[in-house]
Amino acid sequence: MGKCVNHPDRETGYICMKHNIYFCEDCMECRDPDIYCKFRPSCPIHFITKKGFESSEDVPDKEECIVTFQPGGKKVAVTPGTNLLEASQKTDIYINASCNGKGSCGKCKLIIESGKADSEKTSLLSEKENERGYVLACQSKIFENIIVKIPEETIEKKLKAAGMGETATKKLSGLVEKIEPIVEKVPLQLDLPTMEDTVSDFDRLKRQLKKFGYDTSKMSSNIRVMRQLTESVRNDEWKVIASLLWKKCSSEIVDVSPAKDQKKSFGMAVDLGTTSIVVYIVDMSDGAILSTASGHNRQAACGDDVINRIVCSEKDGVKKLKKMAISTINDLTKQAISSINADHKQIESIVISGNTTMIHLLLGINAKYIRREPYIPTVSEFPIIKAGEIGLKAAYYAGVFVMPGPASYVGGDIVSGVLYTGFNQFEDLTLFIDIGTNGEIVLGNNEFLMTAACSAGPAFEGGGIRWGMRAEDGAIEKITIDSKTFEPDYLTVENKPARGICGSGMIDLLSEMLLKKVIGQDGKFQIDTNHPRFVLFNEEPAFIIEYADNIDSEEDIIFTQSDIKSLILSKAAIYAGFSILLDQVGMDFSSISQMIITGGFGQYLNIEKAITIGLLPDIEREKFKYMGNSSIAGAYMALLSNTYRQQAIAISNTMTYLDFSSNNAFMEEFTRAQFLPHTDANLFPSVHTD
Repeated sequence: MGKCVNHPDRETGYICMKHNIYFCEDCMECRDPDIYCKFRPSCPIHFITKKGFESSEDVPDKEECIVTFQPGGKKVAVTPGTNLLEASQKTDIYINASCNGKGSCGKCKLIIESGKADSEKTSLLSEKENERGYVLACQSKIFENIIVKIPEETIEKKLKAAGMGETATKKLSGLVEKIEPIVEKVPLQLDLPTMEDTVSDFDRLKRQLKKFGYDTSKMSSNIRVMRQLTESVRNDEWKVIASLLWKKCSSEIVDVSPAKDQKKSFGMAVDLGTTSIVVYIVDMSDGAILSTASGHNRQAACGDDVINRIVCSEKDGVKKLKKMAISTINDLTKQAISSINADHKQIESIVISGNTTMIHLLLGINAKYIRREPYIPTVSEFPIIKAGEIGLKAAYYAGVFVMPGPASYVGGDIVSGVLYTGFNQFEDLTLFIDIGTNGEIVLGNNEFLMTAACSAGPAFEGGGIRWGMRAEDGAIEKITIDSKTFEPDYLTVENKPARGICGSGMIDLLSEMLLKKVIGQDGKFQIDTNHPRFVLFNEEPAFIIEYADNIDSEEDIIFTQSDIKSLILSKAAIYAGFSILLDQVGMDFSSISQMIITGGFGQYLNIEKAITIGLLPDIEREKFKYMGNSSIAGAYMALLSNTYRQQAIAISNTMTYLDFSSNNAFMEEFTRAQFLPHTDANLFPSVHTD
C-alpha cells in the first residue's frame, strides 16, 4: 500500500512499477501508453485503463465472450483475447484480410455497435471511420460481449465469372466425343438364384459384370457395398445399377442400388483458385453444364498469395486451411446443386484444378517445403481419391481426379490451360500466360513445353492496393482520364456505385495516368500539387479517382504512390518472366506466333493499355488471343474423358520448369522492367509517352 501521487490522503495498492508511484482509483491512467514498458503485461493500471474498469473487483470472471455479427445476428463464443478476425473465421463469416492478419492491408474493417474491443491504433483508418466506430478485425481483441456490423464494402460480393450455364455449354460443346466418367454406372439384370445356382449375391454381381466384358480379376469392393447388397439386389427383381470407380490400374465396385431408384449422375469440375473458386455441375450423360457457382476462397483470410497461405498453415495448422477450402467448395456445390433441385449425392465424378499449394492444402498435405529450397512438393501426380475421404459434398464414393502439376509454383491449373488451349499439339510457338497472383507462363509447341512462375503478387487481384478489389459489383473496370482537366470517366461492374477498382481498371488507370502526364515513366506523380485531384494520404501523394460525395461514401476513392509502385513491380515480374523464358531457348518476342491470355482477369484486359504500361510485349495485336478460364475448361474436359485425364498427366510430365528464385538474369530483367513501359524504349516502339 502507498499514498496516491495526486491525493496524498488516500491509501492505494495500485503502483506504477515503471515510475514507482501510486495511483488511487480516480487517478489510474498509464502515463506512457505508447512507450515500451517491461512491466506492462502484469500492470493492473494499464489493464484497467485500457478496459475502462473502475476497479479490479469490477472485472468480470468470464470464460467466454459472445460476438454477434450483423447483419444476420450470427453469434460465436470465443475466449477472451481472441481477435475479431479469428472470431469471424470461427463462425464461417468471410471478411477480407489480404495481409493474413498482420494489420497492413486495412481491409478487414468492422463497425463496433455495442461493447468494446481492445483495438490497436492504425493509420489505415480515416478520421471519419474512427468516428463511426470502425476497427480492423485483425487488430481488435475481445474481452467482453460485443456486437459488430460488417460494412457493405467488406461483405463478400458475387464475383463476375464468364462462361456460365448455357454459355459455358455452348463454348465447350464438342470438346469431348466420348464420355468416360470416373465413376461408371452399369445397369445389370442379375440371374435369379435357384437351388441349382446358389452362388452368393456378390459372386452373382461379378459374374454378370464379367459377361459384359469387365475384368473382375482386377476389381475390388468394400464392406459398405457388401452390406447394401442384400437388399439392393432383391428390391427390384435383381435389377441393379453397379457404380464402378476407375483407377489407374484397377477398378472398384463402390455402390450397388436397385435400378428403380436410379437418379441422374452428375459430375463436378472445380477451379480451385488462390482468390476465387468456380464450380460446374455437369450432366454426365451428355456433358451439359447444368449449373455453376463461384465465390471467394475463404483461405484469403490467411493472405492473398500462396506464400502467406503456407506460412499460415505452418502457424495455425494445415487442417485450418483445408477446412476453409473445403467449406468454400461445399457451399458453392450446395448453391449450384440446389438450383437444379438435385441431391449432392448424385455427384459421382469430380475433377479439381488448382495450383500446387492450393491442392496440397485442400488435401491436408503439409505444404511447407514448397517455399523452402529446393522447393519440392510432396505429390505431383495424385491417385484417384474418394470425395468422402477429404470431406467434399458429393457421394461418399465419388471419384476425385486432381489435375497433376509439374512443379511447386506451376500446378494443375496451368496443365488444364495447356490441355484446353491445345497449343502443345501444334508446331507454332506459343506464349501462354495465366495472369494472377502467381503469373504462370508456358512457352512451347508440340516439341517442348517450358514453364515458370514469376510471382506477380496479388496487386492485379486487388491485394495490397488501398482501394483494390476483385471484379465484383461496383468495381471500376474501365477508366479514362481527360488530358486537360484530369477528370476520370469510368465504368463499374454491373453499373453499381463505385466501391473500388479491380485489376483491369488499375491497368487502364496506370496507362491513362502515364499518357496524360499525371505520372512520369518512373511512376512518380508529376501533377500539380494544387490540382483538386491531387491529395496527400498519410503524407503520401495520391490521385482522387472519385469523390466520396458522389458515391455516398465516407472516403474518397484514391490511388496512392504505393499502389502505383505495387502495380509496377507486378507488371515488371510478368514481363521479366516472358523475356527470360524466351531467352532460355534463344528466341525473342518476334518468334512468337500467338500469345494466349487466360484467367478471369484477362477477360476485361485492354491489350493496348497493358502494352502501354509494359505488362504485355509490343507485338502484332492479332497474335493476342483470350481464351477465358482455361483452368475450369481443362477440368471439364478431364471430367468427361479418361483420354484427357491421361493427356493431362502426359502434359505435366513433359513440362520443364525454370526456377526464377535464384536466377540472376531474371532479377536483372525484373529491375529493367520497373519503368513505364520499360527502361529500353526500343522494346515498345508503339508506345509514345512524350
